[in-house]
Amino acid sequence: MDKVFQRRIMLTMGDQKDKKLNRLLASLGDSDLVSSRWLQAHGYSRSLVARYVSSGWLVSPARGVYLRKGGRLQWQGVLRSLQQREGLPLYIGGRFALEMHGHEHYLRLGEAATVTLYGEVRPPGWLGQLALPERFMFCGRPPFEWPLPRFTVETPDNVLRDQGLERHEVLSGLEPIVCSTPERAILELCDGPTGAGLVYEADSIMQSLATLRPRRVAELLRHCRSIKAKRLFLALADRYQHAWLRRIPLDGVDLGSGKRVLVPGGRLHPTYQITLPRDLDEHLG
Repeated sequence: MDKVFQRRIMLTMGDQKDKKLNRLLASLGDSDLVSSRWLQAHGYSRSLVARYVSSGWLVSPARGVYLRKGGRLQWQGVLRSLQQREGLPLYIGGRFALEMHGHEHYLRLGEAATVTLYGEVRPPGWLGQLALPERFMFCGRPPFEWPLPRFTVETPDNVLRDQGLERHEVLSGLEPIVCSTPERAILELCDGPTGAGLVYEADSIMQSLATLRPRRVAELLRHCRSIKAKRLFLALADRYQHAWLRRIPLDGVDLGSGKRVLVPGGRLHPTYQITLPRDLDEHLG
């Protein structure tokens, strides 16, 4: 082969590799992650990725996942990458979603925040290996009948809204991430592990939920699979006599039958037939 022609081929191949690198770096924001799975699916071989890492263009905060050079590892960017780049049906719900909406009641001094994730698939293993001050906790499948929509930028807001989900801006300049509205998040919290601790926490948060939207609450109750979550939610709302509770029709809401023991030896709620801690009033704060 002519040496000049061979050199031209090598230069062309080098240009193509540089363009691939530039496209990749341009697509990664300061806090975006990209996984090995995504890279291979988009034509970046393992050897090419290894070359990017050895050259310092990419860094690997955990095995199988990468940041651009100078990138910052933040939980917000991690969630955005899981939802939009990886296409995983995972979102922030329950306790951490309520905290994001300003309804956190515990001052967990010296304790790292726990980002509570819900979804139909488990998060990738590398999520628990990231050196973040926050930790992620997968809470499993949400207690609703709806299949989760895709969380891409093309998904209309009304599709999310119909399920009590919404886009929430967590960092200026960063694409918003999908999380539960307060109406959905409190029901997810009420579906947590049974015990007095769950009731104390849900009760304290319920005290501040005076502005829930009754139409949205009614729709969520009709599509909620968890009898425990619905009864606990309604019993606690009844304790505070929130105005929105009177505007919620319960026809079509399956509350099951018989008594439900949430707290052994507790006090039975006369309407919703669920046991609550006898010392519940002492935990108001």
